[in-house]
Amino acid sequence: MPHPLVISTSLREGSLSRAMAQRLVLDYATLGAKPAEADLRTLPLPLCDGGDAYSNPNVGTFAKLIEAASPIIVATPVYNYDVNAALKNLIELTGSAWEGKIVGFICAAGGAASYMSVMAMANSLMLDFRCLIIPRFVYGMSGDFGANLQPGDELAVRIHQLAEESLKIRRD
Repeated sequence: MPHPLVISTSLREGSLSRAMAQRLVLDYATLGAKPAEADLRTLPLPLCDGGDAYSNPNVGTFAKLIEAASPIIVATPVYNYDVNAALKNLIELTGSAWEGKIVGFICAAGGAASYMSVMAMANSLMLDFRCLIIPRFVYGMSGDFGANLQPGDELAVRIHQLAEESLKIRRD
């Protein structure tokens, strides 16, 4: 059975979305799954230029990770009421690798008003690549975290619920 893949798309040190992604990886392990991790900070991608960028070795590495995974959970910060540009760039570069994938989201943002920001990306993945979007995503703000960027208790519960639901959907 394919393994879960958790992709962190934040390029910022001290990222809240990355902290949630790391918690999700631990939760998958407690549920008996063996998740793969990919982080755009440690596996950087070139900007999509419609040409040479596709031959970058990291693009191929990401495409292979995506193709081999189920489900895929994307951890992304929200900037200006949308997912970050790094996630958009990743999808542009790896395109067809997303075909038919089960995809979920973990988002971190500065305020409560942008909690639906991920929906444009979810719609794009559904329409362009026929992805199945997990109907539960996790949205966190700075107040949801404790010391050392650790998700607080309530946020940790929601992250665990996403792990459980994503594995259930994968099996069904």
